[in-house]
Amino acid sequence: MSGIRIRDLRADLSFGSLVEGLSLAGLEDGDTRSRLEALLVARGLIVFRGVEPSSRMQVAISEVFGPLKDHPTTTTTRTAEDVAPGVIDMHYRPDPDDIGAGEGLVEIDGRKVARFSPWHFDHCYQDELNRAGVLRAPINAPVGGRTGFADGIDLYHAFPRALRDRLEGLNIIYTLDTRLSKMRFGVNFVPLTEYASTDQLLREAAIFPRALHPAVWTRPQSEKGAGEKVLHFAPWMAEGIEGHEDAEGDALFEEACQTLNRIATGAHAYFHEWEPTDMVIWDNLRMLHAVEGCDAKYERRTLRTTIRGDYGLGRFEGGKKIGEVQREIAM
Repeated sequence: MSGIRIRDLRADLSFGSLVEGLSLAGLEDGDTRSRLEALLVARGLIVFRGVEPSSRMQVAISEVFGPLKDHPTTTTTRTAEDVAPGVIDMHYRPDPDDIGAGEGLVEIDGRKVARFSPWHFDHCYQDELNRAGVLRAPINAPVGGRTGFADGIDLYHAFPRALRDRLEGLNIIYTLDTRLSKMRFGVNFVPLTEYASTDQLLREAAIFPRALHPAVWTRPQSEKGAGEKVLHFAPWMAEGIEGHEDAEGDALFEEACQTLNRIATGAHAYFHEWEPTDMVIWDNLRMLHAVEGCDAKYERRTLRTTIRGDYGLGRFEGGKKIGEVQREIAM
């Protein structure tokens, strides 16, 4: 065994682990790989500290948990490094002549920040999700820019029971439209600018059908035991409740999203302060994540790999499959 050290990420959290002492050579050890795989299933989130800050290390860690998956949209920027398909490069470079035009600029809690992302789970706009993502931040702002994580198992227990029970059995509708100015539910910020790729993305969004995913689902098995309930919905890219796109349904979902904002921003979330030698993996079928944003004058760069996998509960309206949609985009 490679001698990795594992401990809980924070004593007051029911999810998340910290792993230290992992090397490229250590990833060749079968026992270490099995141990890390089981850890992700049990804890939902792993922070790797002090690892080699390279794309080859990021890909090697990712492949412990499954094959890589390319991003479903063509507008998402890939890294120029030829290390693996679909390594996403999210690089914000401030314009020194116009800081007020920063991408994803919002006003929240009296502050203006760039690269803000509300709570969400990846590929919500697809019929199939991805199992997990691995993220690193080679460039981060000196203040702010933290990535937040909230666990759906923990959220299920933290949510008001009456509200949670009303959500069970309901599907939430998601769209590829990522414009912050068009976000309908759980808005707790003032949108000021969009992301640079918005126009291109909207052309693809016109082709993507709306996707449906359950607000609550049940895990078939885990290291903790079978049958845990997972609260797994998010306000960003959501259009409402299937079969209840009316005033009553919208009011219910708005209450749920604002409750989520309040709970996930408090004691039930972990916000990671990035170092260049950190990497983080999260279970996308279970966790939500967000980015708090940073001052628009600071550069910020994150690289993400996407790990294939699904829970089999999502679908497109009209019964389309992602392969059909991607063929339409390519035409």
